[in-house]
Amino acid sequence: MVYKLSGRIDKESITELETLIRAEANGRRIVLEITDVTLVDHDAVTFLERCEVSGITLKNCPAYIREWITRQRSGS
Repeated sequence: MVYKLSGRIDKESITELETLIRAEANGRRIVLEITDVTLVDHDAVTFLERCEVSGITLKNCPAYIREWITRQRSGS
């Protein structure tokens, strides 16, 4: 299942995404297409990092988000 996200990811949208992902999980591969995401906050980056750890693919992740996730993982 591929979900295309755009615009801003904030605390409210994270709650909705978590509900959607839980409903679809059942062993299905989940991909978050995030090319058009323009704004994230710390909560969103933490959410996206957790998604990757749990096996969800972040497709076309913007460089600034990828860098933030990488820095967060390394504790910087």
